[in-house]
Amino acid sequence: MSQHPSLKSASKIRARRNVLKRFERIDLLKEQGKWKDGDRATGLPKTKSDQ
Repeated sequence: MSQHPSLKSASKIRARRNVLKRFERIDLLKEQGKWKDGDRATGLPKTKSDQ
């Protein structure tokens, strides 16, 4: 009997995340030149993940 596809191990399941964590958004904004040291980390502009 074969194993159901939904029971795959977690290491094989790699879904693309749609939401970035705050530190990931800040890193992305730094790369784009839209973040300066001392800026507030609340109310960040929306960013798209590149993954």
